[in-house]
Amino acid sequence: MRTERLVSLVVGTVLVLGTSLASAQQPAAAPPPPPPYGPPITLEQAKKIMVGAEAEAKKNNWNVVMVVLDSGGNLVMLQRMDGAQFGSIDVARDKAYSAVAFRRPTKAFDDALAQGGANLRILRLSGASPLEGGIPIIHDGKLIGAVGVSGVTSAQDAQIGRAGIENLK
Repeated sequence: MRTERLVSLVVGTVLVLGTSLASAQQPAAAPPPPPPYGPPITLEQAKKIMVGAEAEAKKNNWNVVMVVLDSGGNLVMLQRMDGAQFGSIDVARDKAYSAVAFRRPTKAFDDALAQGGANLRILRLSGASPLEGGIPIIHDGKLIGAVGVSGVTSAQDAQIGRAGIENLK
C-alpha cells in the first residue's frame, strides 16, 4: 500500500511537471503589427475628440489637461481645464507623443514596467512615457494622431482619452 502511494505520487509529480514544461515551451503569439501612419488629424476631428474628452472629465469633476497631436507628433490642440495643475501640460503632451511615436497606448509601457526585469529598459527609451493616458487615434485603420490626458490617476486619464476618441466615431 505504501509503495503504491509513493509510485502514484511520483507519477503525478512527473505529469504535472511535464505539462507545465510543455506549456512553457510554447512560443507566445506575436502581437499584431502596429497600425500604419496616416494623414494628420484635422482640426475638426481634434475638436470632436476634445469635446468628448472634456465632457467625460466634467461628468466626473476631474480637472485635467488634454492634448491632441497629429500623426507627425505636432500639437493640434491643447486644453487646460480650470483648476488643472500646470505640470500636467508637459505630462499630457509626453503621453500623446509616446502614443503617436511608438504607435501604441502608453498603457503598454506601463504594463511592461510592472513586470520588471528586462522591461525596465523602457525607462531609458527616449520619448516613451510609462504612464497610462496616451492613446493613438486610429481612423480608417491608420494612425492619424494621439490624445494625451493628465491630471487625475493614469486609469482615469485614459478613460477621458478613450471617451474623446469615441466621440470622433
